[in-house]
Amino acid sequence: MKIAIACGGSGGHLFPGLAVAKALSERNHEVLLLISEKEIDSIALQAHPEFFFEKLPLISLPSALSPALIQFLRFSWKGLAKCSRMLGRYQPRVVLSMGGGTSAALIVAAKVAGIPSCVHESNSIPGRANRLGSKLASHVLLGFAECRAHFSPRVECTVTGIPIRTTLTRRISRVQALADLRLDPLRKTLLVIGGSQGASGINQLLFNAAPLLRNARLQIIHLIGKQDDRPLAANYSQEDIPAYVTVFHHHMEQAFSSADLVISRAGASTLSEISYFGLASILIPYPFARDNHQEGNAAIFVRATAAEMLLEPDATPVILAKLIVNLLNDEYRRQRMAQHARKVFPRDSTQRVVSTIEKIGK
Repeated sequence: MKIAIACGGSGGHLFPGLAVAKALSERNHEVLLLISEKEIDSIALQAHPEFFFEKLPLISLPSALSPALIQFLRFSWKGLAKCSRMLGRYQPRVVLSMGGGTSAALIVAAKVAGIPSCVHESNSIPGRANRLGSKLASHVLLGFAECRAHFSPRVECTVTGIPIRTTLTRRISRVQALADLRLDPLRKTLLVIGGSQGASGINQLLFNAAPLLRNARLQIIHLIGKQDDRPLAANYSQEDIPAYVTVFHHHMEQAFSSADLVISRAGASTLSEISYFGLASILIPYPFARDNHQEGNAAIFVRATAAEMLLEPDATPVILAKLIVNLLNDEYRRQRMAQHARKVFPRDSTQRVVSTIEKIGK
């Protein structure tokens, strides 16, 4: 059957959407992807020529008194009209929203057209687009079971977990992964992830913590996001810490397979990947995330004893360095955290989403 998936705006929406699209395609369904007008979405789709896609305006709901409200209404109408035309032309059996600013118009248009729809909410606290979408959708899919409390009891919900990129399901050996990155298999490896938008706060913390890690006999894989990687790489070199520093890394299976410990923001998609690879982590939630949802995500990992959480306003280089060293030196505790991390999300998230879509589309 034909399925339309809105998944644009950020890696946290796009990559799970691509994972679902690939699984649906492998089951002989036809998929149309609806992405945002951001350049990063189009670049990511270049690696997937098998999928048709269309662009929708990225819409973020402003506050009621904001001057941006007029522009929001204009873009909303434009997005709704485009979605209505697309649904009439493409005639999907089901539509799926992965959340974010490209999704609300699709769910509204589907409701008007009488097409069943699913909304997938990755975070522990749902975003505004999905709160709206849940009132119109046929079904809500949840990354975290704890998110159920935020929706009406009348809304039909299924916990699916968060689909992860297909490439990440192809595990490689730690020795091979480290060899590919020209790192030492005899050293403990710290993986630092800033996320698709980068994480200047985490980058600065690691920059200042490097002198305190000089004698820790570790090595670092540091993905810094959008910033210039040269100052951080030079800093690690000055402190005699072997490191692989880059803006982005397109083979994340190498990075995760290499890691003994992860430092990361607490975006839901990244957490699902940490869970899949079974890694202990130090989570530093993005302090300005809407509804503080990243702290809510991290808290679930902490309660599962799968991670330590540091709030960025309270984090210092000394505190962070001490926590890194203690965890890397405590193999038993790290392994226990890793075991618990594997249990946070279902292992078959993508197939759970696909099965629900197929059931709704019958």
